[in-house]
Amino acid sequence: MKSFSNQLFLFFMIITSSIFAVLGIILGQLFPFFLKNYFDRNNIPYDDKTFHHVNSQYFFVLTILMIIALLLISLGAYRLVRNMIEPLDNITRTAKELSKGNYRARAYAMGPSIIVQLRSSINNLARTLQEIEKTREVEEERLKTLIENMGSALIMIGREGNVSIVNGRFLQGFELTLDEVRGKNFNTLGLPKNIENFIDHVFLTEQPYRKQIEVELHHEILYKQVYGAPVVGEHGRWLGVVIVMHDITELIRLEQIRKDFVANVSHELRTPITSIKGFSETLLDGAFKDEKMLLSFLEIIYQESNRLQMLINDLLELSKIEQHGYTVNIVPTSLQDVLIRAVDVTSPKLDEKNMQFSVDIVRDVVVMGDSNRLIQIFTNLIANAITYSPENTTITLRIKENEEYGIVEVEDQGIGIDKNELPRIFERFYRVDKARSRNSGGTGLGLAIVKHLVEAHHGKLDVESEVGKGTCIKIMIPLKKRN
Repeated sequence: MKSFSNQLFLFFMIITSSIFAVLGIILGQLFPFFLKNYFDRNNIPYDDKTFHHVNSQYFFVLTILMIIALLLISLGAYRLVRNMIEPLDNITRTAKELSKGNYRARAYAMGPSIIVQLRSSINNLARTLQEIEKTREVEEERLKTLIENMGSALIMIGREGNVSIVNGRFLQGFELTLDEVRGKNFNTLGLPKNIENFIDHVFLTEQPYRKQIEVELHHEILYKQVYGAPVVGEHGRWLGVVIVMHDITELIRLEQIRKDFVANVSHELRTPITSIKGFSETLLDGAFKDEKMLLSFLEIIYQESNRLQMLINDLLELSKIEQHGYTVNIVPTSLQDVLIRAVDVTSPKLDEKNMQFSVDIVRDVVVMGDSNRLIQIFTNLIANAITYSPENTTITLRIKENEEYGIVEVEDQGIGIDKNELPRIFERFYRVDKARSRNSGGTGLGLAIVKHLVEAHHGKLDVESEVGKGTCIKIMIPLKKRN
């Protein structure tokens, strides 16, 4: 803008100087004629010397006056140009800042009313744009917060197939980074093939679409409820598609556990009920007349009814523990005393298999727990260790502690557990060796009860096992706080 004002000033001065030059030439040509006519009309004697002297004086004065006039005109022109151009320059700079997105810029131009009005209009526009920008930033922040905290994976793909929006849940789920995704075509991201096919389907049909998809990531099967829909802008302009993925893996797993639980309960109940019913019918058909057979059948009925009672009691116990708000009576408790009582309860079963305990207790540890529930935990673990161990082996019991927990280890020399089965051993009715555990009279609910009781104590469980060598289960219960 300064160059323009300089050019305008220079142009004005050239025009003015040209006018003065032409005027000076005209006056210079006409003055000798008028001067000679003046001398002749007034009969004033003159010679060439006098004429040239007067003429030279005239040109000198004329030149001085024209220079002074030119300087005054240039000064006035400079002030006029500055007063007209500088406000426009200021307004132009403000408009450029607004075009760059700096909506805090303001014009401070002074001058004629038309420029003041232009300045006011520019400032009003700036304030309006600033308010719009603030509103847009607030809405964008809300949208970003919503997308990042919606709990489901989300990806928005433009009409050309390039990713425009993606949230953290999507990136975490497919182990991608923002730089690897933003602006890239969705086919280059390495997504599972069935996800790519789903996106292609939404692109082709331009209709909302919902589907449950099974995805394999790192040899793990995940289940996704995927919803896709086209994104339509103003005037029906198609902008792309948005894909939302809900992880329903846990729901599918729980549903499968529920189905297995119902099936297992039905099976576990049917077995003793069938035995009781069958032997009862045999007795009613006349077998009761044979005293030896009568006693044998009554013994079987008694055992099966005990097994049925144990199963029902364990189911009721598990249901009670799993209820929301279930708590235990947590008080300072000696792990050594609890373990001794658990050993007393399980010793008869140990003697039946000619097994023995090996106790490794350096010193007693006091934890915050419910003694009765802790006895139930360790009794279940020791009974399991005895059940799954061969005769003439040893059950090792250890008491340790770290900075946070008192630790009890129950280690056997039994059949062990395969690594693939370790995550499932605390499920209801899950059995590592189904034939042996069912013959032992177990209900398959003991470890599920143990898991819930440990969680009620705010403790932890850890299992280490090797097939054919044995299993070590560690129970960690929070320590009593030291004064």
